[in-house]
Amino acid sequence: MERKAGRIVMKFGGTSVADLDRIRAVADRVRAQVEAGAQVAVVVSAMSGTTNRLVGYCESLSPLYDPREYDAVVATGEQVTSGLLAIALQNLGVAARSWQGWQVPIRTDEAHGKARIDSIAGDALIASMQAGEVPVIAGFQGVAPSGRITTLGRGGSDTSAVAIAAAVKADRCDIYTDVDGIYTTDPRIVPKARKLERITYEEMLELASVGAKVLQTRSVELAMKEHVRVQVLSSFVDQAPAADGRLPGSLVVDEDEIVEQELVTGIAYSRDEAKISMRRIPDRPGIAAAIFGPLSENNINVDMIVQSTGEDASTNMTFTTSKTDLPRAVAVLESLRDDIQYGELATDDAVTKISVVGVGMRSHAGVASTMFRTLSERGINIQVISTSEIKVSVLIASEYTELAVRALHTAYGLDAA
Repeated sequence: MERKAGRIVMKFGGTSVADLDRIRAVADRVRAQVEAGAQVAVVVSAMSGTTNRLVGYCESLSPLYDPREYDAVVATGEQVTSGLLAIALQNLGVAARSWQGWQVPIRTDEAHGKARIDSIAGDALIASMQAGEVPVIAGFQGVAPSGRITTLGRGGSDTSAVAIAAAVKADRCDIYTDVDGIYTTDPRIVPKARKLERITYEEMLELASVGAKVLQTRSVELAMKEHVRVQVLSSFVDQAPAADGRLPGSLVVDEDEIVEQELVTGIAYSRDEAKISMRRIPDRPGIAAAIFGPLSENNINVDMIVQSTGEDASTNMTFTTSKTDLPRAVAVLESLRDDIQYGELATDDAVTKISVVGVGMRSHAGVASTMFRTLSERGINIQVISTSEIKVSVLIASEYTELAVRALHTAYGLDAA
């Protein structure tokens, strides 16, 4: 039986507040929680499409824009939404007021465009809720030590919501989006995908980091650190609690809240991958540092890495990065050719990373072998492999993405009956 939440943070994404009718629908949902006796704080994103338009304005005026002014511009989307929702709530007879990041305050570092939250003072928000008011907070934004507005990067409103839930000691943080929960895989590819009632922070973090788009990775990291229970549910369907009190969406919780752990919880995929292969590299101490050090210095993230020895005792190195980082990575590596003296550099961006995730892997063998056998039986070649305690990832040709996801979903018994 789920405990009744006395204090809830409700977060609504851009599609949930895309126009005035949807903002009115959000106001109805918030009012229902208030009438049920909960203390409620709301975090909102910009209306769908607004942030892209504002970013476009900045880029059109200057490709080398001042990131501080960029933040001042793009943060206005959330400011508009928070004010409109406060008006909609007031129109329904619900006491409400809008809050901007600097008013809370949500204190961040100075990394404009991708700031990280340092601290949130929750006292004023708690006082507002205890007085019967609904604070409507602009997500995605905060204030730097310099006093300038900062933004948290794409998807940052999820992080805002979780951080605020921790600051006000909320019983739960509800993330409303365009899906009704977290599924075993993408239901657009596998119609038999099942909605998960509960998933651990670790599993959700792994799924988010390898391609699942439901929650932003930083928001899951923060929820795990602060032990904030997060529920994912839809803004577009009526999701009332079940008769036995169970919540309608998917809960992201501590591992000890899950009684029976599945061997495999979910399968994720990422098409935003590019493979780089360096061949005939002289085999000498420090060669890996000579390659990956400059990539790191240029803020290029490297994921899967495989090193092998060639026939002439040289080294071959294959690794992956994001498609967006590929041109910069190639430029860096080509600038190192004379120093490293490698023989060949090849790239391939027609690849997909497929990942199988589950905390049950810790105590069960055979997960990887099932993955390899299933892909082999369907003629799918594995190019790169990486593993962690609760994850196995492989790199395959993009043309086999849907076939691989469907086959693995069935192989691990995840299909709905």
